[in-house]
Amino acid sequence: MHRTPWEAATARTEPPGPSSSAILALHLVVSLLGGADADAAAPASAFYDRLAEAVCRLGSMRRAAVYLVDHVRRRSHLVGTHGIAVDELAGPSSPALPLALRALEHDEILEVRAGLALELPTEDVERLGLADVTCIPMSAGGRPFGVVLAERGDPDAGLGDDEREALWMLGKVCALAASARVATRQQERARQLSDRLELARDVHERVVQRLFGVSLALGGPGELTPPMRTRCAEELQAATEELRDAIQRPLTRPATPEDEPPLREQLRRLEDEPPGPPVAVDWPDDVDIPAALEPLACSVVAEALRNADKHAAATRVDVQVAAVDGDVIVTVANDGAAESSGQPPAGVGLRLAAFEALNAGASVDFGRTSRDRWQVRLTLPAHAHA
Repeated sequence: MHRTPWEAATARTEPPGPSSSAILALHLVVSLLGGADADAAAPASAFYDRLAEAVCRLGSMRRAAVYLVDHVRRRSHLVGTHGIAVDELAGPSSPALPLALRALEHDEILEVRAGLALELPTEDVERLGLADVTCIPMSAGGRPFGVVLAERGDPDAGLGDDEREALWMLGKVCALAASARVATRQQERARQLSDRLELARDVHERVVQRLFGVSLALGGPGELTPPMRTRCAEELQAATEELRDAIQRPLTRPATPEDEPPLREQLRRLEDEPPGPPVAVDWPDDVDIPAALEPLACSVVAEALRNADKHAAATRVDVQVAAVDGDVIVTVANDGAAESSGQPPAGVGLRLAAFEALNAGASVDFGRTSRDRWQVRLTLPAHAHA
């Protein structure tokens, strides 16, 4: 019967020797990392149960439990088990054991074969009938994730040097697999957030703008003329169709960067033929926007220019791109802010842009800088990853 690399690797029951431990660990990390994407929608417990099972099989252990440890709050969280039911252990979140904290601090495997009650809660030792405990740290790249507490069931059989090396390496593999899973989950959440922002922006720019125009017409003085009634009905029908299209379209749109020219080229065109007030651009040739953040910069600048055209009595718009203290600052300012006390409230578009920027590790600030001047400033980290 065909077996996956993970099944083939963990099917071994004898302790791995120094020459085979690296190979077995490699098989394990390939299978676990390969399954991380496929299991992205599966419960986290299923992933960590596999880690506990791998430790038991490769380390000749009887049962094991995986705990993620929060060093700041000094608490541990049970995330997976093998050979023991979850309800037999303490609650999912509990104070971190000093044993686990020491193993992570020194990045070494700790064995307890006598005096278990001094390291573990006495009631757990008696209730579970623990004979020995091996604490395996899960850390990689200087970042601690948690520990695997495993029991062999033979207090007289200590770990040999080869077994200790293999289990220590397994801890590294488990940490790498856990890190990959965390990264996969974060990417999935970022994609979902991006989809929501795109949908919200689409509804705001197309549907809400039409409904806003209809509300102005309906709330105006006097009675509506027949042509005005017809126009309102047409706008409502168009808004309904656009809302239906926005809801029914696929959430994730394929990336087509070639459909949109770079921001520098877009601004150059606006200087030549602005759709609204004149645009002046100050962008030195030696300052570049990180490629990964180019779409964000285009989105924020477009929203700032759209607001200047629609909601301000601007006679001029200034766009500046500059490198400041290792960051790239994009500023869009206009001289058409209303001459009234206080600061005009930010629109939905700018709020969405600010939220989108935070998700990308950037920031958006906006507001009045003088009596009649309104500014939108985008701060981009110079070293961004796609």
